[in-house]
Amino acid sequence: MLLPFSLGYLLSYLFRAVNAIIAPNLVTDIGLSAGQLGFLTSVYLLAFAAFQLPLGVLLDRYGPRRVQVALFCCAASGSLIFALANSMGLLTLGRALIGLGFAGGLMAGFKAVVLWVPEPRRALANSCILTFGGIGIIISTLPAELAVQWAGWRSVFIGLTGATAAVALLILLIVPERSIKFEQSNLRQQLSGLRTILGDRVFWKIAPLVTTVQGSYIGIQTLWAGPWFRNVAQLDREDAAFHLMIMAVAFLVGTITTGVIADWLTRRGFDLLTVMNCFILLFFMSQIAIISELTSLKMLIWFVFGATGVGAIIAYPWMSGYFGMELSGRSNTAMNLLLFLFAFLVQYLIGEIIDLFPLSASGSYAPRGFQVSFGVFLIIQMTVFTWYLIDRPSYKSKDFA
Repeated sequence: MLLPFSLGYLLSYLFRAVNAIIAPNLVTDIGLSAGQLGFLTSVYLLAFAAFQLPLGVLLDRYGPRRVQVALFCCAASGSLIFALANSMGLLTLGRALIGLGFAGGLMAGFKAVVLWVPEPRRALANSCILTFGGIGIIISTLPAELAVQWAGWRSVFIGLTGATAAVALLILLIVPERSIKFEQSNLRQQLSGLRTILGDRVFWKIAPLVTTVQGSYIGIQTLWAGPWFRNVAQLDREDAAFHLMIMAVAFLVGTITTGVIADWLTRRGFDLLTVMNCFILLFFMSQIAIISELTSLKMLIWFVFGATGVGAIIAYPWMSGYFGMELSGRSNTAMNLLLFLFAFLVQYLIGEIIDLFPLSASGSYAPRGFQVSFGVFLIIQMTVFTWYLIDRPSYKSKDFA
């Protein structure tokens, strides 16, 4: 039952990250600046975020199967528009429809986990789904670069259109309707549950931390890591794609390791959030090394970046347990809304900050622009983390207690 949702998340992350590979093509073919490239890529995240609150209501009311099939049809249409577009406007429309269509790429899978997996094993089950995202990132690096060189970026997106439609059909044919039936509630009651979540103090202690850490990770990993390799580390396109693939492997290793460690420790009485905090500290260290431009250690520091940046995702099963099964979809998507709005700002504003620095004689982005923009968002993350630690309550999940 979880495999089709996992394949959907694979495509979600593939679409999210592939612009890091095709960025030079978009700059050459369409004539985009760094700011325009950042905006175009981040439109995915903006549309993704805009649908999170309605998505939570729909997932809790209708289940992940029907919601995901409808959304994937939207994503397939957006991919086709993007493949055929010749202007910034059509590219933006296609990218936005892709983002809207994959708004439930992970959350529908998480909802399926809540429905069918016992609570003590949910962190592990979530990590299994996240692992497919790692496979999607790997495909979006060197394999995508080779495919673009062989067939062109437009043909690649036409192929992705067919793959998205195929996964929608797979979900429709294989996944049963949700096995747990809640007492039917009207829209007003559904929205009341959402107000309960947004009015909860615990939510507002955890959500800002997850938002800034995971949002910075997504914004950098799915676009600006590629230009960093090309402009700061001075790698050619294939070498940059190879390093992106190493970082994607790190994501895969990180998701599996995070889930296994969290599963092992929580069954022995440890708090999920403490495990999350350890991963976040390692993530901060990797960003400090990147900002310091330790290019001789580029593979190591970006591997640590890719492996530890997923640590904040541990908060999702914790939040599902805290609010209970019936509100799990809305609690996760409410946090996802904040996360992807912030990721949109990260991806867009990094491009705008880079544009403040003059291009080199060869037309490359200035390394100083990457230093400043990455540094700004690291300071934001560390500030929120400090605030979280200073007043961190010793809360227990309602279902864990």
